[in-house]
Amino acid sequence: MTETTQSLLLPDHDEETVRGNDRSHVFHSWSAQGLIDPLPIARAEGSHFWDHAGTRYLDFSSQLVNINIGHQHPAVVAAIKEQADRLVTLAPGFANDVRGEAARLIAEVAPPGLDKVFFTNGGAEANENAIRMARLHTGRHKVLAAYRSYHGATAGAISLTGDPRRWPSEPGAAGVVHYWGPYLYRSAFHAEDEAQECVRALAHLRDLVTVEGPQTIAAIILETVVGTNGILVPPDGYLAGVRQLCDEFGIVLIADEVMAGFARCGEWFAVDRWGMRPDLITFAKGVNSGYVPLGGVVISDEIAATFDQRPFPGGLTYSGHPLACASAVASINVMREEKVVEHARELGADIIGPGLARLAEKHPSVGEVRGLGVFWAVELVRDRATREPLVPFNASGVEAAPMAELVSECKARGLWPFIHFNRTHVVPPCNTSAADVLDGLAILDEALEVADRFYVGA
Repeated sequence: MTETTQSLLLPDHDEETVRGNDRSHVFHSWSAQGLIDPLPIARAEGSHFWDHAGTRYLDFSSQLVNINIGHQHPAVVAAIKEQADRLVTLAPGFANDVRGEAARLIAEVAPPGLDKVFFTNGGAEANENAIRMARLHTGRHKVLAAYRSYHGATAGAISLTGDPRRWPSEPGAAGVVHYWGPYLYRSAFHAEDEAQECVRALAHLRDLVTVEGPQTIAAIILETVVGTNGILVPPDGYLAGVRQLCDEFGIVLIADEVMAGFARCGEWFAVDRWGMRPDLITFAKGVNSGYVPLGGVVISDEIAATFDQRPFPGGLTYSGHPLACASAVASINVMREEKVVEHARELGADIIGPGLARLAEKHPSVGEVRGLGVFWAVELVRDRATREPLVPFNASGVEAAPMAELVSECKARGLWPFIHFNRTHVVPPCNTSAADVLDGLAILDEALEVADRFYVGA
């Protein structure tokens, strides 16, 4: 290493310096700044990361459910370095080899007839632009989005979002109407089985389209498998029913696969599991495991044709950034060569699903486990008969203490969990070894004793 190179590197700061700089100068998202103390992280590799004291954590959160090929995959890191040496940045109006190759590879793994890709910097911007495309394509303005959903924190995306993170940003964008999606365990339709839940959820959606006026509705957006709001796997027939409803009334169907896509559900895109072809797919996260910010919209041929002779009125300075696209090319190739999609599918079927079923049998506080691939939720309750959640909806402070204790128990044993409301999600990297997953489930087994202490049912 030359003197010049060495002088450009960040000094090897100790934990105290890192923490001090963070608390003095970093403004964190979704947080009351004076009530947090983020853990300084020194390094990461594969399915683990380490703090400055050398404590190792098994990443059962994949950070924000995006490190699909794990931390620091050498092939992707090398691709970013190679691209940085060759061409660091380029305006989106130019053609570029890695941008074109990334788009080609993404279209190749998408359902047939979705052949164009508009690149963004992340999932929220992808959803913003998908909505813009749908409105311009149809000439309509309304968008239907589910209550149990998260689509991003930018102005339009947060209006689409159905969970409480939307509330502080209201009033939101005009034209957004929320609906109830299927969720049998806490059915809004008093359904008794999956088939009934499917039929009633589709009837509800049809009724909403009718009373809102189908001629005013540009799009229905849904998370193919709902992510942060519960890992809600749609019943068989639901996505086909939404597709049929959209076809009947000329409504654009947008599949938000920001969290569910790129191996997370054991498929390239989760829609593949049900053979459903949306009009637009939004993606981010797993496309390159977040190594460089990247998202986008995969566009059907029909919608792309709308803009053949008509300019698309949207753009981003860093759309298709070469470093990001290089990381996506490398990541997709890694997924193919290492059979990450197949591995994720097998982990869900052979290891995670059966393992969580055993935890449900053992721990009375486990009301339900559900998921597929490397995308699972453990729903915790105080009473299985009444299904009272372990903590109330959108709990904070003292009300959220049981889940906070569960988190502490996990971290003390070297497991970094993903928690939302009364659930812990099992979402490690998609290439995590079976042995590491079993280790994580064993730690979760011990930590669930905390939840069992709050159980009041018979």
